[in-house]
Amino acid sequence: IAALRQFPLLNAEVQGDEMVLKHYYDIGMAVGAPEGLVVPVLRDADTMSFAGIEGAIRAFAAKAKDGSLTLEDLRGGTFSITNGGVFGSLMSTPILNPPQVGILGLHAIKERPVGINGQIVLRPMMYTALTYDHRLIDGREAVLFLRTIKELLEGPAKILLQL
Repeated sequence: IAALRQFPLLNAEVQGDEMVLKHYYDIGMAVGAPEGLVVPVLRDADTMSFAGIEGAIRAFAAKAKDGSLTLEDLRGGTFSITNGGVFGSLMSTPILNPPQVGILGLHAIKERPVGINGQIVLRPMMYTALTYDHRLIDGREAVLFLRTIKELLEGPAKILLQL
């Protein structure tokens, strides 16, 4: 949400020939169901605590597993996040959920060799992917959004200071 605040076009949608900028954050969170992935929506996610978000995702996962998600649970997200990493995915391309114009894909965290101060060391690394609608978002904005996500994940205190 902190990154979406910096790049508000990623929280917009296309309606016909019009762009509708959203000033609220109803975040779709992909969860596995017996029939496949579903994307229930965390309403007003910007007002939730980390514990509240975690609990809501856990509740959605349980509802997906037992088949009790409602249409209202699945309707109206402004941006989506999918985490193929829970299934071991190292890289994939998330598919947009229209009329949303962005979806962030997170992948498995694995140790990878990286160069630090002339030495090759193992560090936990995670690939991220952003699929976006080029009618509203260009490559520069998309890459800056991903860089912001990276910086926020590497320095989570920044998230707390921005709220």
